[in-house]
Amino acid sequence: MKTWTLLFLRVSLGWLLVIWGADKVFNVEHGMAVANKFYFGFLAAENALRVAGALQILVGLAVVVGFARRWAYPVQVLLNGASLLAVMQSVIDPWNWVFQGSNALFYPSLIIFAGSLLLIAYRDEDRLVMDRS
Repeated sequence: MKTWTLLFLRVSLGWLLVIWGADKVFNVEHGMAVANKFYFGFLAAENALRVAGALQILVGLAVVVGFARRWAYPVQVLLNGASLLAVMQSVIDPWNWVFQGSNALFYPSLIIFAGSLLLIAYRDEDRLVMDRS
């Protein structure tokens, strides 16, 4: 059961990075809007966003197949951690009681971050991978 659960977690988290990266590459206007709203305009330039998206897709694919996990998993944690920080007010106050503009739909960012940490914690027990590091 653990082997298949780790595979499912790895594929779902990695594919999320692929989806987010593809959004940056193929839907640049949306990516720029997200960068401006949640990331203080960081990478809110068309070419920078496309490069970042392409790199994010590569990291996501590495996570999906379990390749180069010693670097891919920490990069995934950094990316998901940045997303978590960007929506932290919605995690703290999902019902908009204290912070204006909070949204309960962002709460899963905390779960995504926790899952990313779990992949690192159980990396040695994840068997259905391309690398054996």
